[in-house]
Amino acid sequence: MISAVAHPNVALIKYWGKSHDALRIPATPSISIPLLALRTETRIEVAPTHDEITISGQPDTSGRIGRWLHCLRGDFELDIPPLAVRSHSNFPLAAGLASSASGFAALTLAINTLLDLDLDTASLSRLARLGSASAARSITTGFVSLDGQASTHDAWRARKALDWEDWPLGVCVAICSHASKAVSSADGMRLSRDTSPAYTAWLEGNRRMYARAARAVAERDFDALSAAARWSFFGMLTVMQTSDPPLRYLNASTFAVIQAIDALREQGVPVFFTCDAGPQVKCIHLPECAELVEARIQAVPGVQEVIRACP
Repeated sequence: MISAVAHPNVALIKYWGKSHDALRIPATPSISIPLLALRTETRIEVAPTHDEITISGQPDTSGRIGRWLHCLRGDFELDIPPLAVRSHSNFPLAAGLASSASGFAALTLAINTLLDLDLDTASLSRLARLGSASAARSITTGFVSLDGQASTHDAWRARKALDWEDWPLGVCVAICSHASKAVSSADGMRLSRDTSPAYTAWLEGNRRMYARAARAVAERDFDALSAAARWSFFGMLTVMQTSDPPLRYLNASTFAVIQAIDALREQGVPVFFTCDAGPQVKCIHLPECAELVEARIQAVPGVQEVIRACP
């Protein structure tokens, strides 16, 4: 039996939208940081006759992992035997915490070991991306960029922009709901691409924010990174809200946490927030502010749990 662990990540610069659905090629580049206290552990071994896949003890009824394995065996001609896959995460699934990112990353790493493929990070990230675009960023930790220069499979892969030890920011996650979201990220992205009048402007602006954020990471400029990440989040939120029908992943507690973080910022506390396709709020701050930020968001009504994701 082979066991592998991967962490979900949170994109500071988003990629909401794809240029190629089947190959899961993002429409814009992105930059993420890891959520190190959250983890997915995946164990695999050769199965007798067919794939047997369970997630947190339940059969995978979505068929998503099975389709990904079929793709690797067919289009990419990997000699993968029938697998028994057992995956477990220590955080809510399908709730805006990138469980698919850590899940597909861990499974890719486990298959690489089981089959002695000896793939490098770039190759691993490309395979993981076929399951979930954000999984490409969970193959490694640190500040990770997912970018490419063409709409081809080989061009898009993740690369480490900066080691986490070189700029270890703090991250607190406010859990505002444990419920699974009604609309998947993949379906939401297609809806936004096809119906939102703000989508084209979002793509153009987000590419500019990616360049600014990349410079901010290289220079360890917290204020510049905060500004770029906030623009990317609100740009994505505008696209979601102007989709037809509107995508409403956030709830009242989400907005209450956002107001609390904005109040801290007005007081001079170095902290900013971002959200993904779910109600959870990721609060990024300088390490010395951890207790202050955690205490403030714990006091917000409706927050069910606070996770110090990067101690």
